[in-house]
Amino acid sequence: MSNIQVAELNAYCKGTLNSALGIEFTEINKKYIKATMPVDERTIQPMGMLNGGASMALVETVASAGANLYLDRDKQVGFGLEINGNHCKPAFKGEMVTATASPLHIGKTTQVWQVHIHNANGELINASRMTIAIRNR
Repeated sequence: MSNIQVAELNAYCKGTLNSALGIEFTEINKKYIKATMPVDERTIQPMGMLNGGASMALVETVASAGANLYLDRDKQVGFGLEINGNHCKPAFKGEMVTATASPLHIGKTTQVWQVHIHNANGELINASRMTIAIRNR
């Protein structure tokens, strides 16, 4: 696994969807990677709740980042192949949600990541799984 630090990863992602949605990585280690996202005007649907698409963007962001940390980026790249998610509980404008992505399978051609999004009270907002395709550059 790469030794990249949180600040480096956030800087690398500046000017991407992460910036547009307010996603910030907060923790990286061998067991998981975490990122937060505000529930605000960028991420809500008209009824003031977290948009499911924003949740899935957060899922893809943390799973893809985690997957690529396991690769030699000069030789390989990982990208989303399949994603599925269950929206378990709403989050509302003004809240902050945290996604934690953990690898279930690290293979030569695919990786599978589990991602859970929680609110500040630790309640499960979304449970997802993502498959990452690994390709040579």
